[in-house]
Amino acid sequence: MRLLIDSDAFCKLGASDLLGEALATLGASLEECGRLAALPYMLRRRSLPRTYGAAVCNDLVHLAHRIPVVEAPIGPWLERLVPESAIDPGEAILFATAAARGLTIITGDTRALRTLKELEGFPDALSGRVVILEAILLALCRRLGSEVIRERIEPVRQVDMVTRVCFSPGNRAPEEGLISYFRERQIGLAPLALWVPEGEGT
Repeated sequence: MRLLIDSDAFCKLGASDLLGEALATLGASLEECGRLAALPYMLRRRSLPRTYGAAVCNDLVHLAHRIPVVEAPIGPWLERLVPESAIDPGEAILFATAAARGLTIITGDTRALRTLKELEGFPDALSGRVVILEAILLALCRRLGSEVIRERIEPVRQVDMVTRVCFSPGNRAPEEGLISYFRERQIGLAPLALWVPEGEGT
């Protein structure tokens, strides 16, 4: 296992048909990733089919089953996260696993990251290996072209504020918006060092 992906990031990238390209950018295949055991069940709940459409969620269930399940780690990393109300139990499993095993994680949960940056040991353990959605979308724009990403991101544009702003019909330069959001996150989440897309410096 080389890469972990949280459920929110999986849904947004999967519904946009960008998951394969995102993982390739990070040097991993579906089978080399890890996801939460609950993901297929979440995709069958009414909230996600209502958000993304039943057909899309059905396709995502099949995709999710190709990704190995992450087992909850036992040890101090998880114990430190359990009391934190801003980090739900699923995210705690992913962050603790990433810290314990030196794995990269794709996450859209900036609220959890704001808590994580304050917890002793986590900024060092996860340095450079937390991939936020703004960063991977920026990398994909540079790899595939902004117009390709604009077209594919449309199914999730109304459920995600960053994509709604950056890929709005009147915005001809979505990369500029993504860079702005990414740099704002870098500053706000320090000392936790995020994964940096090629061309963005350090």
